[in-house]
Amino acid sequence: MTRSAIILFAAILFVAASPLHGEVSASKIESQIEKLRSLPDDKRPAATIQLAHDVLALPAGQPKLRLADALSHLVTEGDQGADALQAVADALAKSLAETPVPAKGDEPPMPYFDLARLVRYEHVNASLDDPLYAKAVNILAANDADIEKADFTLKDLHNKTWTLSQLRGKIVMVNFWATWCPPCRVEMPNLDIIYTHYESQGLVILSITDENPFKVSQFFGGWNYHPPVLIDPDGAVHKLFHITGIPRTYVFNREGKLVGVGIDQSTQRQFFGMLAAAGLQPQ
Repeated sequence: MTRSAIILFAAILFVAASPLHGEVSASKIESQIEKLRSLPDDKRPAATIQLAHDVLALPAGQPKLRLADALSHLVTEGDQGADALQAVADALAKSLAETPVPAKGDEPPMPYFDLARLVRYEHVNASLDDPLYAKAVNILAANDADIEKADFTLKDLHNKTWTLSQLRGKIVMVNFWATWCPPCRVEMPNLDIIYTHYESQGLVILSITDENPFKVSQFFGGWNYHPPVLIDPDGAVHKLFHITGIPRTYVFNREGKLVGVGIDQSTQRQFFGMLAAAGLQPQ
């Protein structure tokens, strides 16, 4: 074989092994996902949708599923809109259909729960014929039934005692958060504004953390945060509400019925939507 023929043959092999023009590699998608939080709010939905489409175009396998699941954790931060939520749900459902995850123990693996949460709480559509997904859907429904019956008594930073069942007749928003949680810190100013504006209409917001009271008090410093901050010292209330990630927000109407669930960082508009379902009409 001549030198020219060898060079030509090597070039053909290189082209055959190279990604198609316009194709995005898994590593590039991962790098872009890591930068999503740094994007301005008005740019993030379009970027999320493009990333979901790029993930869909990847070949089936664990890298595709891992990236789709990572997107599902980020698309619920803030209000990215129905199109972004649906695009991510489509990518995750397709990835799970192509690469099912075997169960380890009694509970379905987390990606099935992540898809079920998008469907149940973000109202997207997803079709996945998998018994583990069906089980995750049923577990979330059972957890919500537990939460609607839950009761607890905790003390706030000023040593005042609060009991959930004694707040019947009021609209109650229960928000789980922590000082180390960036999405929690983003939504807290909105919670403060909403509470101070609507407390006179019977709204109570309970901010619950399982951290040390001294650390929590230091976090607020000179900030006069108005909603009661309750300390869950042994995490018992977190377990009662089946908390697997924060922030989480639950809204109960005046009869104690659970009418709204926020599974991640919520915007003021999203909080108002949950409160409207509880009978409070923001003005």
